[in-house]
Amino acid sequence: MLLPTDCQTGILLRRYKRFLADVRLADGQSLTVHCPNSGSMRGCSTPGSPVLISKSDNLRRKYPWTLEMVREQGVWIGVHTGRTNYLIREALENGVIGDFGPLSSIVPEVTVSAGSRLDFRLETESGGTVYLEVKNCSLAENGVALFPDAVTARGTKHLHELVRLAAAGYGAAVIFCVQRHDADRFAPAARIDPVCAETVAWAAGRGVRFLAYRAEVCPQAITVREKIPFCLSEYSRDCV
Repeated sequence: MLLPTDCQTGILLRRYKRFLADVRLADGQSLTVHCPNSGSMRGCSTPGSPVLISKSDNLRRKYPWTLEMVREQGVWIGVHTGRTNYLIREALENGVIGDFGPLSSIVPEVTVSAGSRLDFRLETESGGTVYLEVKNCSLAENGVALFPDAVTARGTKHLHELVRLAAAGYGAAVIFCVQRHDADRFAPAARIDPVCAETVAWAAGRGVRFLAYRAEVCPQAITVREKIPFCLSEYSRDCV
């Protein structure tokens, strides 16, 4: 996925109120930008870090600029969670993600129950239906990508929906899109949200598939490149 050509780099001054960040540009100007990430951004919101921001052509926006990525520990980290589904869809269409076999259709934003939607419904050429939820992962520690970076009741609710669909005979899966290249495997962040981690293990035992794919992140483009092992514990090498 190519990023807008008019992006600018700057230095992160602070991230606050969840959806705002102050950035200093090379000319010394300071901007308040939209931060499209509801998580804690642990490990990718340190003041003084280089950032990349993009400008919207929507004149009605209060904050025209958007935080796209942050550079920490020598790597660019994608923090714009609104781009994650596009990245995974692109990877599905290009065959980079082939875990579900050839696909005949990809339907986004599917309502599965009252007040609950999942990111995609995949129709396979073999005739099967797979419900897919996508999660953005920006946190990594000691080479392990971790999700979530804050307690997520919504994420746990999605897992219950997927278990219900798996019990009804449908395919059900979660893909974690790791938007940084310094992680060689993925695990649930049990220290941050033990309930979510326990629910992942419970759902895995009831037919929900868990996959992790790593993206190459740079100021010009973000591209899903490869599958990395999914582990039920960050301390275990027993991964799939």
